[in-house]
Amino acid sequence: MKHLILGTAGHIDHGKTSLVKALTGIDTDRLKEEKARGITIELGFAHLELPGGLRFGIVDVPGHERFVRTMVAGVGGMDLVLLVVAADEGIMPQTREHLEICQLLGVKRGIVVLTKKDLVEPDWLDLVTEEVREYLAGSFLAAAPIVAVSSRSGDGLPALKDELARLAGEIEQKRLDAPFRLPVDRVFTVTGFGTVVTGTLLSGGISVGEEVEILPAGLACRVRGVQSFGCKVERGEAGERLAVNLQGVDHGEVERGDVVVPKGLYHTTRAVDVRLNYLASASKELRHRATVRLHSATYEVPAQVILFDGNALQPGESAYLQLRLARPVLLLPGDPFVVRTYSPQATLGGGTVLDPAPPRRRRRSAEALALLEAVESGGDQDRIRLLVESSLLTGISVQEMVNRSGMSGKRIDAALAPLLSGGTVLQMVKEPRIFLGKDAFAALKQRLSEELRAYLAENPMQSGISKEELKSRIPKRSDPRFFGPLLAVMEKEEGAISDRDIVRLPGRQAGVARGQAELQSLLEEALAKGWGEPPTLKELCAALACSEKQLLDHANLLCREGRAAKVKGDIFYAPGAVAEIREKLAGYLREKGEITPNDFRELTGLSRKFMIPLLEYFDQERLTIRLGDKRVLRKG
Repeated sequence: MKHLILGTAGHIDHGKTSLVKALTGIDTDRLKEEKARGITIELGFAHLELPGGLRFGIVDVPGHERFVRTMVAGVGGMDLVLLVVAADEGIMPQTREHLEICQLLGVKRGIVVLTKKDLVEPDWLDLVTEEVREYLAGSFLAAAPIVAVSSRSGDGLPALKDELARLAGEIEQKRLDAPFRLPVDRVFTVTGFGTVVTGTLLSGGISVGEEVEILPAGLACRVRGVQSFGCKVERGEAGERLAVNLQGVDHGEVERGDVVVPKGLYHTTRAVDVRLNYLASASKELRHRATVRLHSATYEVPAQVILFDGNALQPGESAYLQLRLARPVLLLPGDPFVVRTYSPQATLGGGTVLDPAPPRRRRRSAEALALLEAVESGGDQDRIRLLVESSLLTGISVQEMVNRSGMSGKRIDAALAPLLSGGTVLQMVKEPRIFLGKDAFAALKQRLSEELRAYLAENPMQSGISKEELKSRIPKRSDPRFFGPLLAVMEKEEGAISDRDIVRLPGRQAGVARGQAELQSLLEEALAKGWGEPPTLKELCAALACSEKQLLDHANLLCREGRAAKVKGDIFYAPGAVAEIREKLAGYLREKGEITPNDFRELTGLSRKFMIPLLEYFDQERLTIRLGDKRVLRKG
């Protein structure tokens, strides 16, 4: 069976609800206040089955200007609209606004229904038909059929059903292969079952037992039951009006404007890049940083208009811009939206979401405009290339590309293939797959090269920098996992040499500047003079009038060159002193077999300050092995 959503639109008291009741036998005015006042206040729902396997879920919207926000919530997901015009009144203010809203929200097809034909003469009906046709010229309903009916007598209803069946054959079924998305338009409780939400399933399918998430709050819950048109089903599919019983969430935690989606798949956003079509009927220009109300699917959220170019948008103009939202919502590429003013309430325009997770854009950014143009009308390869390039040093994953472009993973892979083979895009991380543009890669490589050279300039005694230290100098907005591919290319281009845990420059050898050669010589002399009890690092700094870091660099260089021995972090020995003590210790152990700390002190005459570090040093050098409080020669 083909499932489609049919919605009403039109001025108050033009007979929308009566028409739905005449078609389906269902009165969509369910509230006591609606019955008392004779007007629709909330969204109403019904269903209609036609021969040929067609089933329409019907959304009846209020026509009063005070309830336009509710009407907008009902338009989301419509496949077909019935624009209702009373034959005795003709085109009225809400007829105009509802038509504009439907057009802005991307409704493509519809039927114009002239109700109350029984209240007018045939000549008058002909005049109204001509007026409506003239008014609709240039709109999406310009060529739509116009059917006159009487909801009281049923006259014209068979012809209307025939037109519905004909148009239904031209409409594609909503996407069943995409993840499900159910914007919530109503929440209530059922005794013994708990929370129930209703909405039009925009894509995919939702099944009993499925783990789901309610955004923007991020509430995790489970589908306990699904109803379609009042009947229990195991699975609801795109295009159906559904009632979903949710387990694990209180009805007070859910409201109209929330959306039910697969758990952990989607992320909300606080900014969207869009194409906005500003209505020619707008009363004044739309200025940069103006505040509007954004309506999409079933929610409404305050938004600030950020124009990329210029300070104002004139009525009738269209432009790319960013909408910064007052609170997080779920928007996806291709989602239609409407913007309205606060006071007086009026529809300003609408359009399509192009990028639901954009970076902060600079005004008058040529790169941003090129990306949005490619997203809107460019080829897949251009769209993906620009998405990668606009991610700058951060990089972008395939999942982010899906979320920001609306393209499937297969389409993205096909677009990436020539970009990767041509070197325009580089894959930096295997899982999840993350990509960088070639310019961003070159910039990061240059940054690492500069950091390597800067470190070695500041540390002339070092032959290189540790890999972990260099990795930590990748910009914070980049991923540390980029380090491996960057270093591999630096090595391939002979810009660096990776030597175990050290990265150094080709041809680089640690050494001392001519002006510091004397300091190194004085250091060797001080160590040799101290012999068995040399001065500590702090004592050397005071004696040689230099900084601890400077002295440590020189001492470490002497150790690498075999001109000193590092016994402890702040204790260095002349090589001859260590060799002499080593020989004494080895001779003693060959003769006695073991030695205690007291024995070692008597053997060398050293104080505990030097004696213990030396014993531990000889353990590390694998001359000795400690057994309790004694040491013996290590065998082999």
